[in-house]
Amino acid sequence: MTTKIAPSILSADFSVMGETIKKLEASGADLIHCDVMDGSFVEPITFGGQMVKNIRPLTKLPLDVHLMIEHPKTQIKFFAEAGADIITVHYKACKKISDTYLKETLALIKSYGVKCGAVVNPDVPVENIFPVFPLCDMVLLMSVFPGYGGQKYIPEVTEKIRKAREYALAIGKGDMDIEVDGGVTLGNAKEIREAGANVLVAGSTVFNSSDWARTISELKK
Repeated sequence: MTTKIAPSILSADFSVMGETIKKLEASGADLIHCDVMDGSFVEPITFGGQMVKNIRPLTKLPLDVHLMIEHPKTQIKFFAEAGADIITVHYKACKKISDTYLKETLALIKSYGVKCGAVVNPDVPVENIFPVFPLCDMVLLMSVFPGYGGQKYIPEVTEKIRKAREYALAIGKGDMDIEVDGGVTLGNAKEIREAGANVLVAGSTVFNSSDWARTISELKK
């Protein structure tokens, strides 16, 4: 599968976000990863639907909205109408509410004509989201604990990537996007890709480099 790079604007300078989005598109990014944090599910607070709405006219790239929030169902309408192309929600946040909340939220996302995905933290078995694979356009495996950029990749996640890809193939969804978020570098991108991931979220690796286009290209190779 073709590798896609989704730079995370969590690592960007928010004061020049418009210029950043345009530069990322020109540098060969495939998606724009938008980390939404509410200060409850994770400690930091980042931004809401208004940021997504403001950057939507600036790029034709898909906006990959990763909701790290409590009660995600209440926010789907806002992000869908703001222009999100895909919205991913956390298994852990949904499980706290009910056993059916994740499935209900994914169905709600799809009702707006937006792609959907389920997310698991490093300490959550990927098997926990196997029941919703048929609903998902993407599954997102966190390779760090969410909340802060610049963390190191947790090696045990590589096996979870393999399991996710194997299960997707087993149920006839071999073309499903498997996204990995956290600690992706030029040093481990090959390992992550070979395990079965095809969407790599890269924040610090891209934004801290002197040549964004070259870094994005190398992450894909």
